Amino acid sequence: MKLAVGKICVVLLAAAALHAETFYVTVAGLGGEPEYEQRFTGWAKDLDKLIKTAEPSAKVVTMMGPGATRGLLEKELREIARTSKADDSLVLMLIGHGTFDESDYKFNLLGPDMSGSELAALLDKIAAKQVIVNMTSASGGSMLALGKPKRVVISATKTGTERNATVFARYWIEALRDPAADADKNEIVTALEAFKYAEQKTRSFFETQNRLATEHALLDDAGKGEGVKDPSEKNGQGLVAGRFAVIHLGKMTAEINDPAKRALLKKKEELEQSIDELKYRKASMALPEYRKRLAQYLTELAEVQGELDK
Repeated sequence: MKLAVGKICVVLLAAAALHAETFYVTVAGLGGEPEYEQRFTGWAKDLDKLIKTAEPSAKVVTMMGPGATRGLLEKELREIARTSKADDSLVLMLIGHGTFDESDYKFNLLGPDMSGSELAALLDKIAAKQVIVNMTSASGGSMLALGKPKRVVISATKTGTERNATVFARYWIEALRDPAADADKNEIVTALEAFKYAEQKTRSFFETQNRLATEHALLDDAGKGEGVKDPSEKNGQGLVAGRFAVIHLGKMTAEINDPAKRALLKKKEELEQSIDELKYRKASMALPEYRKRLAQYLTELAEVQGELDK
């Protein structure tokens, strides 16, 4: 019976996809420092490539560098509000730095920042079903503003006071390419599956690095304005996220099954972790040595990213 129900769900999701549009909007915000600029842009490029490969009929917009401003994001969301229908889907992914002043969250962009309440006002005008993945520092501070019944809101941090740069985006991207994230093996990675995969990987990152965790990812799809790390029937969270198809596996999995690409992806993760570790140890290092090693890592990371972009 469970198998039959699973097959029915797959058929229903596939049928819905035939008659509905999916909009993917990825925004890499202001980095402020070379390593963050490169990292945020690299992650945005990874998402752009993944989505365009896996979802060729989707409408994909990726903003980074000079193209990532509040004005351009507002314009894009207003256009989606004008053209989208109730059975359409929107996946909005925010990468970068965020701030929280005990009152409102702000996403750091080139020029004026965008506040959580401003973003919520734009999203409220969009009829499409929505998954908002805020992977910035202090992103937990956006939960209250963005929370709305049937809207899936994911944050990399549990509060606005977790201000360190996050690594959650790295593992969210991995969830969209790794078949292991597809827990029920139906070739659809839902928002819930991607969240659980990325949350677990993020926790493991800090544990293996023997570091105090500076981010704790949460999910809210009940409109409570506060998320949980373990969505379940007991806390009333995860039902909407479990039905929201973020990406379909298939062609996209070829990249992780290609030994050359897999090696590059592994190398990229290792370099990003090395940069994280270097920044963590910065205070105990001589500045010239720190700069030398950082420059080396950034150069290698740029080379790996270039190979992945081919």
